Amino acid sequence: MINALKKFALIALMICVVSLAAQESGSNLKFKDLTTKTWINTYGNFRISNRLFWVAQTHFRFQETEKMPYVGQIAQVYNRHAIGYIHSKKFNISLGGVLRLNFNTDESSTDKNLVPEWRIWHQYMFAVPFSSTMFYHRLRIEHRWTRGFAEDSKYIFRNRWRYMFKAKVPLNSHKIKEKTLYVSPEIELIMQSGKAVVGSLMEDLRIHGSVGYVISPRLTVATGLMYSFGQTLNDPSVFKQSLTARFHVYFSPDFRKVKDKLPAIHMDD
Repeated sequence: MINALKKFALIALMICVVSLAAQESGSNLKFKDLTTKTWINTYGNFRISNRLFWVAQTHFRFQETEKMPYVGQIAQVYNRHAIGYIHSKKFNISLGGVLRLNFNTDESSTDKNLVPEWRIWHQYMFAVPFSSTMFYHRLRIEHRWTRGFAEDSKYIFRNRWRYMFKAKVPLNSHKIKEKTLYVSPEIELIMQSGKAVVGSLMEDLRIHGSVGYVISPRLTVATGLMYSFGQTLNDPSVFKQSLTARFHVYFSPDFRKVKDKLPAIHMDD
């Protein structure tokens, strides 16, 4: 619990540093208009042995248009896969790749409508139980290759450094089990580095709250709302911000011949 509070305090300190930097910038600091989005996410974890599992995630992300907020047009489609290793009930790691399809959401643009983005990612997940609540620390590192929609646009390489702190609090039970309703507050800081990153170190700060329900030992659904903001790559004094409705489906088939049970560690996102 003490370590969890320390990590949360570290995130709060980083936010304060960003705020102070913003104050120093004075009138040069600008926030873009709020963009509304909708994310529909599926998270699959296929147990293939006592120690190994296959991560298979698909995300459909929509973005507002002038006529329709939240779900106006498709913006990205994610295909994220990895092989995971369960070290213990409180720690697991994953390593894999991502193909993200980026759609041009500029309705007046005459550039390409679709470009692929490639990533290699590795993740380290820690679980910390405290009373009936579970706390989670997730460190995810991504190596990404992105390009714009213009015909002459070339790929650029960047690293993403992501830290998430999350809790799951059961509402109608003493622990997360079948037919449990729970709430889950979450905060994630996403930093970036690379030659193309001059001053835009903070790519995103995400504040997310959700409500979930465990339908069965192998199926959970959740929904929530997320506010996020971060520096734009081209101009670190300009911040983008968004409000996102999120819908999640978690499923965990088990190829082992064992009695159905919930995973001992949260491995769903």
